[in-house]
Amino acid sequence: MKHLFFLLGVLQLLAAAAAVYKQWIPNTNFETSSNWDKGRVPCASDVVRFEKNKVISVFVRSPHMLTDMYLPLNGEFVLASGAGFAAFDGSWDPDCDSGATVKFTDAEHHTWFDPTLWQAVSPHGELEPRGRIFSVDEECVPCHYDDVIFQPETSFRVNVDSSQRVIHLRSISLMGQELRSPEAWAGYLRGPSALLQFHGNGTLEVTGTGCPDKSGCACGNAPDGHRICAALLRASGRQCPAPACQSPLQPHGHCCGVCGATINLDFTPDFDLQKYRDRLVQALLSQPKYAGVRMAISKVHKAQTFLGVIPRSSSPVIQIVLIDDGAGAQTGTTAEQLAADIMEDVAQHGEAFGISSGKMEVATGSTFSGQVGSHTSSSIAVRTILGLLFSLLFLGGILFLYRKGKLRSLPRLPTLRIPWPWDRAEDTASPAPAGDKGFDNPMFDVEPPSADPGEETPQEMAPKDHQVFYLNPLYDASETET
Repeated sequence: MKHLFFLLGVLQLLAAAAAVYKQWIPNTNFETSSNWDKGRVPCASDVVRFEKNKVISVFVRSPHMLTDMYLPLNGEFVLASGAGFAAFDGSWDPDCDSGATVKFTDAEHHTWFDPTLWQAVSPHGELEPRGRIFSVDEECVPCHYDDVIFQPETSFRVNVDSSQRVIHLRSISLMGQELRSPEAWAGYLRGPSALLQFHGNGTLEVTGTGCPDKSGCACGNAPDGHRICAALLRASGRQCPAPACQSPLQPHGHCCGVCGATINLDFTPDFDLQKYRDRLVQALLSQPKYAGVRMAISKVHKAQTFLGVIPRSSSPVIQIVLIDDGAGAQTGTTAEQLAADIMEDVAQHGEAFGISSGKMEVATGSTFSGQVGSHTSSSIAVRTILGLLFSLLFLGGILFLYRKGKLRSLPRLPTLRIPWPWDRAEDTASPAPAGDKGFDNPMFDVEPPSADPGEETPQEMAPKDHQVFYLNPLYDASETET
């Protein structure tokens, strides 16, 4: 029986890991209590008021009797079978004796890039339970290769303002109809409902194609990351919760710092994201000792820097984020242990899965700063060593060539030398040199200016029989001799 429960747990984790369906939560249905300012659906003795300048689409599921109703100038009512409105006949209703004016609330504030308004669902639209696999904040909003579901028999209005001109999606399902091709979606946009349901400067585009790369595809929401975080923080009190560790980690695509561990994996063309995710779930995450750990794994584009300061182009990596349910000093310690096991697995089997190197960072309640660990596969290490050897040989060749020619120095201005106390006696006793011949420089066809006999220069300090010269591989000695 224990083995059966263990197998079921693994299958649930794998199903959650493969979910790419995201469902829109709010609606503008007439029967939804939260859509009315009184927190209840209007009844027979009420007067219903829609703001006349508000564009709206409202789905009506059942018949309603009302005293009066003020309609918007631009909107629609989508009636289910048997639904409709009738005038109040004056009969007494014990559940409706207030006779108030009930206003439909504003739906303009519902934005596409609000992660609190989306939920992961199964391909059939069933809500996925909160499991061991989670997504960073940017990936809680539909990604470029995700399927979007608006629940059947619901109306909605969503603001698609975006920093991107086009928001790509694999498919969109609404009113029970699934649109999976650009042509089908373009046809829907020409209908009357689309303008009432979607507004803003962004444009939704259905591609009908999934991620073409077996190593995974980046979500694509990074340009609107600021919108996602602003909406998330607005819903949670405009600030990130205080972390239990002093130096929290900042995963790419996540709005707030976390305690636990992050791993960044460099990969080769042989890497398969789904295959490797399944391995982590089956071999490590599903172990009983890691029951309190949650994991996010996806491809992200991380900015690269030169010497840790100068920004360069971004490069794709596989990011693994691990958090646990520990408290106090134990916060993140179980996630740290799992991260260490993953790094050990990378060291032993990473090359077989197409992983070339990995880097781990840890922040727990018992540490004051993130601990860093890394592993590079043997093949990458060999290539790195060979690259360094080649660079050294190249530099050695340049130095060797520089010893083949003679390069005069640039003429130097007279300098004043202030002797130190411990070499003053030696300077006094040193005979004055006969003269300064300087160095030959092919770039100047003039003799250096004669120095003041009373002043010493570095050339005058050298012995007469000691010649100092530089080699220039581009310089032809025969030209100087003439």
